[in-house]
Amino acid sequence: MPMKNNQESIIRRILRFYVEGFKSMTVGRYLWAMILIKLVILFFVFKLCFFPDLLSRDYDTDEERAQAVRSSLLDNR
Repeated sequence: MPMKNNQESIIRRILRFYVEGFKSMTVGRYLWAMILIKLVILFFVFKLCFFPDLLSRDYDTDEERAQAVRSSLLDNR
């Protein structure tokens, strides 16, 4: 069991390393915030505009959706 304690201490040290690194950032904090905001906007806009939920629109139950997916996978081989 000493290996488990060693692994936990390694994980804690890694987490502490990143937490302290992000706390000491000044410009990097704003850059990470901009990156995260950009990713959230991109994923939500793409999901809403370009990837409509066709299965829920065309089929009423989960069984019908599953059957449609199965038949689509098997027919397109």
